[in-house]
Amino acid sequence: MKRFVLEPVTRTVIGCLLVVAVARPGVQATAQDAAAPVESFLVQGKLADGAAAMQKLINEDPEDQQARFSLGVVQFFQAIEGLGQDQYRYGLLGGRSRAIPFMRLPIPENSEPEEISYQKARALVQRFVDRLTTAEQTLSAVTPDDIRLPLKLGSVKLDLDGNGKLTNTETMWHISQVLQNPRIADNAAAQNNFPVVFDAADVPWLQGYCHALSAVGEIVLAYDWQDQFERTAHLFYPRVDAPYDFLAAEGPGVFMSFGPQNILDFIAWLHTINYEVVEPERMQKALMHMETVIRLSRQSWKSIEAETDDDHEWVPGADQTSVMNGFKVGRDVISGWHEFLDEMESILQGRQLVPFWRGIKGGIPLGSRLPQNPNVGINVRKIFTQPTRFDLALWIQGTALTPYLEEGEIVSAEKWGKMMARFRGNFLNFALWFN
Repeated sequence: MKRFVLEPVTRTVIGCLLVVAVARPGVQATAQDAAAPVESFLVQGKLADGAAAMQKLINEDPEDQQARFSLGVVQFFQAIEGLGQDQYRYGLLGGRSRAIPFMRLPIPENSEPEEISYQKARALVQRFVDRLTTAEQTLSAVTPDDIRLPLKLGSVKLDLDGNGKLTNTETMWHISQVLQNPRIADNAAAQNNFPVVFDAADVPWLQGYCHALSAVGEIVLAYDWQDQFERTAHLFYPRVDAPYDFLAAEGPGVFMSFGPQNILDFIAWLHTINYEVVEPERMQKALMHMETVIRLSRQSWKSIEAETDDDHEWVPGADQTSVMNGFKVGRDVISGWHEFLDEMESILQGRQLVPFWRGIKGGIPLGSRLPQNPNVGINVRKIFTQPTRFDLALWIQGTALTPYLEEGEIVSAEKWGKMMARFRGNFLNFALWFN
């Protein structure tokens, strides 16, 4: 369900998004629009200055919707950058991050990392959620009609180590290259500015991403994972405030800085995925965020499908051309996405139940792709409104799901199969892109 820090989960989401969004070869011709006022701040990595400048424009003209949208964009990047800086401060994974899939943001190794405690780890997650909330609140105040924000997305810089010295290795373009190939040299890939023209549809799109990542953060903070952290955080951080000094004393190993003894630690990590609920109201917040993502996605697509232009589209309609060559968004894909939103909304509202894999006469049939109890299913909404201890082993076994089992309409595996077929095997990429 989650790890004991938000960073690996968030890197997975943001990492996949960057690969889909920035790293597609062959973009259209450079946008002819004059540079937006915010662009110079973003390409210089001066996010705080950019936020201040956009706020000044808003104060001077509260109806300047481009400035308000620009401020929301800057604040979203500040949330990502702040998370990277927090993790650099504590030396997450040292120099091993590029060896682990979806954890390859090029944050340099910190030779003098601070000691991290369970309380500091929770505070780190809360700061990220707070920054996302700030960005979302800004975006929610945007009146998106006629919004137009040309931006060289590939040139945006994030100061992930917080040293104030930004190079081309800290551009969104280079980050995307590292995510695809962790061994790529810092100067191997020619810089691609990747021009995009963001419009009205992209305002609720970015809002949706703020809500999606906030949902992950709220779920992490809803549970108590101190025991797991203190027993296994040395796998991820070089200096951990924990009562098991002998674990850190072993030092790094020879295999990507892991040693044979760390196999025991990974077993312990799995074993300690057993979290008591300490802030149940956060699970309800997470549910709210997830339901809001669905609403905002529909709002975004309503705007996309009403567009008549075709200009460096971030998420294109069926009759538009994407800046990301290799991804064709046809009407079949769009219809499939609307079906997916309907199904997810029905599940989150508890109107449909998720299949349950136990209690099947004769046991789980061999070769079955989706074992399904024909009588009861899992009410996902209750997982959020009535949260209980999350014990991974007992959830897989099924007994921990007893409070959420009930009779009702169960999601159709056949319907989902047909719906997924619309995405031609690329559902995850489309989902990360569409949000």
